[in-house]
Amino acid sequence: MSETAIEAVGLRKRYGDDEAVAGVDLAVPRGEVLCLLGPNGAGKSTTVEILGGFRLRDGGTARVLGEDPGTAGRRWRSRLGVVWQGEALVPRLTVRAVVRHFAGYYPQPRDPDAVVEMVGLGERARARVTSLSGGQRRRLDVALGIVGRPELLFLDEPTTGFDPRARRDFWSLVGGLARGGTTVVLTTHHLEEAEALADRVCVIARGRVRALGSPSTLGGRASARATVGWTADGRRREVRTDEPTRLVGELTTLFSGEIPELSVHRPTLEEVYLDLIGDGHGGVPDSPDGRGARRAGTEATA
Repeated sequence: MSETAIEAVGLRKRYGDDEAVAGVDLAVPRGEVLCLLGPNGAGKSTTVEILGGFRLRDGGTARVLGEDPGTAGRRWRSRLGVVWQGEALVPRLTVRAVVRHFAGYYPQPRDPDAVVEMVGLGERARARVTSLSGGQRRRLDVALGIVGRPELLFLDEPTTGFDPRARRDFWSLVGGLARGGTTVVLTTHHLEEAEALADRVCVIARGRVRALGSPSTLGGRASARATVGWTADGRRREVRTDEPTRLVGELTTLFSGEIPELSVHRPTLEEVYLDLIGDGHGGVPDSPDGRGARRAGTEATA
């Protein structure tokens, strides 16, 4: 078995005059959590749709779990889990019944009742889906994405509608899946989520990869100059330096006790991300049918 879950070289997809994916290269090791960041229309969802076998590429090569997603069959698809942005279309049954229903599509599913508990819906297991709140429906979508015990899990904006506690519970769930060997590809606009979850972050803008690396090193973040600030004689002073520890040490000799209002700042992930995407409008339409394409993908997954 290959140690790489995803290998894509020169991936391309065009809609009319718009090139949604313009030569994306990706290599994702098994068990990694990769986060795709980028503005709306940057090509993230189209890339995921191609890798998941829901949309044909126009160019490049792709191998996902050892097969070409453009031609792979049902057995291969059963090894994937997908949670799209749009809610999955599900029968008007109870939460438990829906998860059990979807589990029947997979050869070796997780225990449906355990999955309901994993996503925090244990107390709502007997409730009808139509009675769930938006955040609870999102949890159900996640349950349907993981009930098949996927080797590779695609998550497209999975925590939309989650409150802060539910979001952190979800992070714990994803972390547990990754430690168990599941490869996770996650798209999100929550940079805090990317920093908490991702082994690596891939920034995509205008259909191209702008940067790829760990959250702490992305875009040269770890080696970027730090800004040391302090207050002296009623004035705020700031110095950019490659040696913040040395500068702070020098400042300690100038003050008795604490250095007034001392701060040491390196670029945040958000600052690096905004710099990488430039004006923040690095997108083209992801697909001609928008959310409808992802709904169709959800139905195909079932």
